[in-house]
Amino acid sequence: MKKVLAFDMDDTIAITKSPISDRMAEAFNNVLDNFDVCIISGGNYNLFHKQFIDRLDLTAEKLKRIHLMPTTGTRYYRYDEAANDWAMQYAEDLSDEEKTKIAEVMEESAKQAGYWPENPTGEVIEDRDSQVTYSGLGQYATAEAKYAWDPDRKKRMAIREIALDKLPGLEVRVAGTTSIDITRPGIDKAYGMQKLMDANGLEKSDILFFGDKLQEGGNDYPVKAFGIDSIEVTRWEDTANCLEAIVSAIK
Repeated sequence: MKKVLAFDMDDTIAITKSPISDRMAEAFNNVLDNFDVCIISGGNYNLFHKQFIDRLDLTAEKLKRIHLMPTTGTRYYRYDEAANDWAMQYAEDLSDEEKTKIAEVMEESAKQAGYWPENPTGEVIEDRDSQVTYSGLGQYATAEAKYAWDPDRKKRMAIREIALDKLPGLEVRVAGTTSIDITRPGIDKAYGMQKLMDANGLEKSDILFFGDKLQEGGNDYPVKAFGIDSIEVTRWEDTANCLEAIVSAIK
C-alpha cells in the first residue's frame, strides 16, 4: 500500500492560481485518514496557502501528514503543532546576484522573442527566493487568459532558447500555463521527490504521484522518469474522481 499521495498543483488539484474546490477539499480530508499528502509545484509558499491550506479544515493530526514543497521542492514545510504554524525544513535560495541576473536576462529574452507583456496583470518576473519565475501575462491574469496565451508552449520555448545561452549553469524550465521557472541546476519534481524520500525514510514504491504534464517534456515527467508510479490527469476533476475511488476502495 502506498504511504504518500503526491500532487502537482495547477490543473491537477486546482484551476491555475485558484483555490481548490469544496469537493477537492473534502477529498483531501478523507484521504488524509490513511495517507500522507505532498504538494509540489513551482508556486511560492503563500500561493500554497491560498490555493490549498486555507481551503482545508483539518485536525492537527491531519495537518502533520501534509508535506508542502513550493518552488519545485527547493523549499519544504511541515506543520508544527506546538507553534500552530508551518515550519520550514530547508530552503535552497538563490543569491541576490543570481536573482538580479536572472531577472535581467528574462526581461531581455522575452522582449527579444516578442513576448514581453505591455499591460501585465501582476508581476511578470517574481522573486520566489529559491526560484525566479517569468509569467507571460503577469502573475494575476485570469485563468481563461492564461490558458489561451500559450497552449502549445511555443512562446515560452522561444524565450527559453534565448535565455539558456545567457544563464549558463542554471535550470530554465517551461512550467504551468504561462510560466518559465529558473532555479539552480538539477532542480525538478524528481529532485523534490528525492528530498521528500530522504527526509522521511521513504522508497519510490511508497509514493503515488498525480500530475497533468507527465508526457515527455512536461514539468511532471521527471517524477515518472524517476520511477515513481504516476497517474496522468487533465483537470482537477480527474484527480477528485481518483481520490474518491481510493477512499471507497479502502472502506
